[in-house]
Order: sequence, then structure tokens, then C-alpha cells
Amino acid sequence: MKRYILTGTPGSGKTSILRWLELAGYLVVEEAATDIIALQQADGVAEPHTRASFIDDIVSLQKHRQMRIADSAEVQFYDRSPICTYALSVWLGFPISVTLAKEMDRIQKEQIYQKQVFFIENLGFCEPTAARKISFQDSLRFEKVHQDTYRSFGYECIRIAPNELAARVAQIERHVLAGSIP
Repeated sequence: MKRYILTGTPGSGKTSILRWLELAGYLVVEEAATDIIALQQADGVAEPHTRASFIDDIVSLQKHRQMRIADSAEVQFYDRSPICTYALSVWLGFPISVTLAKEMDRIQKEQIYQKQVFFIENLGFCEPTAARKISFQDSLRFEKVHQDTYRSFGYECIRIAPNELAARVAQIERHVLAGSIP
């Protein structure tokens, strides 16, 4: 099974790329962190990222979503992964939880994701949203944390440079369709 990760700094265009891929017929899996933030904010928690359970909530939703389609033979694209959650935990200064460590172990042992990930480069700005409250300068630092984290776990980052949306999607599809990613 081919499970590809889209990663990169907040506001780099991952979700737009994911939408395009979905409309092209690919199976896509939404980012979990944004949904956890939205749910907790709706429940009255102003800053969910400060809660001790934040990382584990994200990991649990990521695992649930991945397991729900585990048997599908279709090409799958994931808007972030537990490796991103690991980077987020480091960024926030949280210790790596038991839940996160177990999920990292599972995805490594079971080779859940392709070892080559699509690293969506920043667009030169970062628009704040209710879930994304990071400055552009911090997003650049976070981008480096992501890249370093993926590399530390043995993943290769295929850089998708800023460009028109159609061109970024075409670059990803060329890699996938050409089979250049084992």
C-alpha cells in the first residue's frame, strides 16, 4: 500500500494540495491537530496546545484515521502524520508521551508510511487562523524542526517548492505515478 505524507510548516498549502488530490480521486486523510484544536475550542478551551493531553489526542485521532482505511489498496495521502506530532511535541517543549512513543514504534515497525515524504515548502507568509496562531518567523523555525524530525527517523523529504497549486500537485503526482517513490 502506498501511504504518502504531506508535511511542512503551517500555512504552506498542504490542505489545498490535499483538496486537489482528493478531487483527482485519491484517498486523503485530514490533519488531526486542526480538528482537535477546533473541537476543544468549541468546548471552551481557548488554547488547547497548552493541555497535557493535546499531543495524545492528536496521535489517537491520527491512528484512528489511518487504521480506518488500513485495508484500502488505494494510494493514500495524509495531511501530516505522527512524525509531525513528534515535531510538535518537541516544538512545544513537551516530553515524548508513552502514547506518542508507542505510535512512533508502530509506524516504524509496520512501515505504515512511505519513507519519502512530500515536504511542502513555505509560501513566504503564514496567515493566522483560529487554529494557527504562529508568526511567519516562528513557522520557519517550526519548518526546520519538522524537517530535522523526519530526517532523524530516516525519512527523505521531497521538497515541493512554492508555485501555483496545480504545479505543486503535478509535481507530487509525477513522483507517485512514475513510481520514483518505492
